[in-house]
Formats: sequence, C-alpha cells, structure tokens
Amino acid sequence: MSTSTYSVIRGTGSYIPTRRITNEAFLDNDFFDANGKPLAKENAEIIQKFFEITEIEERRYVTDDLVASDIAFFAAKDAIDSSGINPEELDYIMVAHNFGDVKAGSNRTDMVPSLAARVKHKLEIKNPNCIAYDVPFGCPGWLQSMIQADYFIKSGDAKKIMVIGAETLSRVSDPHDRDSMIYADGAGATILEARESDKPTGILCHNTRSDTLIYSKMLFMDKSYHPDLKDKGDIYLKMHGRKLYQYALTNVPQAIKGAIEKCGLGIEDINHILIHQANGKMDDAIIKRLYKLYDKDEVPEHIMPMTISWLGNSSVATVPTLLDLMLNDELKDYEINKKGTLVFASVGAGMNINAMVYQME
Repeated sequence: MSTSTYSVIRGTGSYIPTRRITNEAFLDNDFFDANGKPLAKENAEIIQKFFEITEIEERRYVTDDLVASDIAFFAAKDAIDSSGINPEELDYIMVAHNFGDVKAGSNRTDMVPSLAARVKHKLEIKNPNCIAYDVPFGCPGWLQSMIQADYFIKSGDAKKIMVIGAETLSRVSDPHDRDSMIYADGAGATILEARESDKPTGILCHNTRSDTLIYSKMLFMDKSYHPDLKDKGDIYLKMHGRKLYQYALTNVPQAIKGAIEKCGLGIEDINHILIHQANGKMDDAIIKRLYKLYDKDEVPEHIMPMTISWLGNSSVATVPTLLDLMLNDELKDYEINKKGTLVFASVGAGMNINAMVYQME
C-alpha cells in the first residue's frame, strides 16, 4: 500500500499573560467617538453593552517587562518540551504577528531583527539551516503559517517546523476607543512534523481567501480618538466593527465549507471547530450560518470551544492557545477525541480568511 507525507502536530505550547484585566478596569476611561466627541452614555452602560455583544468579561495583558518575542519564546519552549524534539532539528521557525515588539509606555513597533530570529536566538539554536522568518497576515497569521508549513513539509523541503502566534495588542490599542476593550495579549506555538502514512492524518486540506479590493481598510491604524492626542503622531489599531461583522458572517462560513469539501467530508464528520476568538456573538452567528449551508438548523453542543470570555481577542494567539488548552484538558467540556476531526478557522485584517481541516491520530 502506498504512503503519503502528512503534517502532524507533534507538540503545542502557550503563554497566557498573568495580568487579569476585568471589564471594570475601564470604568474610568474617557471614551470618544471617531470625531473626537465624548460618548453620551455612562461607562457602566457602555461596558455592559460591550459584554452583551462580545461575551468578554476579562482579558490578559503582559507585564511591563515583556514584549511579543518574549512570550513567543515562552510558548515555543513549552511546545518543544511537550514534543520532546531537539530544537536543532527544526527546519523553520515562523512567527505570526502584526506589530512586532512594542515596549511598555510606547506604541512603536520594533521588527528588526524579525521576531522569529529573536525566538531562535533565545532558544540558542545554532543550526544555520533553521530558517526563521515572520508572517504578518492579520489575525489569521498563525493559521496561514501552518498552511505554509504544510506546503514545505509535503514538498519534502522540511521535516519539523515550529509555528508561533504572538501579539501584544494592549500596546497598540487606543484607551479612548471603546473597541480597545476587545484586545488582549498572548502567545501560542505548534510544532509540525512530517509523517508517512497510508491513511489520511494530520493536515488534510485548507482554504484561504484575501478580499483586499473593497475590504482592505476594515482594520487600520489611525490617531487616537482623544482630541488632545490627535497631533502627537502616535497611531493605534482601529476597526469598522459593524462592517467587519457583516463581512465575516457572509464569507467565513463559505470558506470553512470550502475547506471541508476539499477533503470530501461533510459537516457531520467534524468534531470541533476552533475559530478565531474575535467576538463571541459573531462566532456563534458564523457557526450557525455554517450549519445552515448544510441545511441544518441545530448546531451540536460543544462543537465550538470558546476562551474569549476570559482571554479576550489576542489575534494570532487565540487559536493556537485554544488548541494547547484543549490538548492539555484545561477546557471544561472540550476533551479532544484523539481520533476526531478538527476545523481551524480565522478572519482578520486584509481582509483575510482561512480554514484548515485536521485529522487527529
């Protein structure tokens, strides 16, 4: 019987920052609209409405002594320990992020050298044939890096690849914009390994789309909403929330269905859907629309594990962190079936969407 090369997950790791920031921490913020006018409603009402829409009760921020490459290293070390591999055997280290290292008290990005190079340095890897580079692809960056890694492995170019997602969004969010309450920090890492098998395993197929002609400015960088800060030169992460919500509802279910169909599978074959934790209500709506595409009115219970209520939106780190927590049985009601089939999906700046189907061993 002939065999094929598959990319399988050998180890995972994550770093969840220690600073817990509850919604009440925003009660004293001065919130303004895009025109620099104070929001009319009281902060307590703004925060309650925010919770009802996003389901976020708290989020995690890094301490002042850490930057993105530090927490990427922590997650990488965790993944290496869980996999048992020799890090000198890694062919690639890919770090997905969007803002590089941003120090406390600043919102300026630092990307030279690349975060991947910094992680490789911190891991003390001597092998010059371990190629380290970064992937800026919005929130879907970690998943797109996994897709790239799969291509490298299936082409025969690599045997072991580490993929990391790390971000410190707390350093680039505008405290005077209520959307800043969505953002969080974190890091997650995965090690993929080539495996010969006579039956499908690991990464089965994937699907990516990039809608830049109309939707490239859904997420963007701009000045603070506070009128006294507009001339200081600093820029912050901004988004057109309602338009982004509608874009995701229209296109993410189709992208996920496309990935599942590439594998010749149906929605009933999927055990869990690990989706980017951007907005609780949006993710619920996406999954309902996905099942509607299969003429199903009911979504199975526990199909979609969620961490957004206590971790917030940590961009590229949300999905790998979620996977690591599940594999370590740290999420109630979401024990992974070791022979089950997972779908990973993400949407974010670009606008970019991707989805991947993974067969557990």
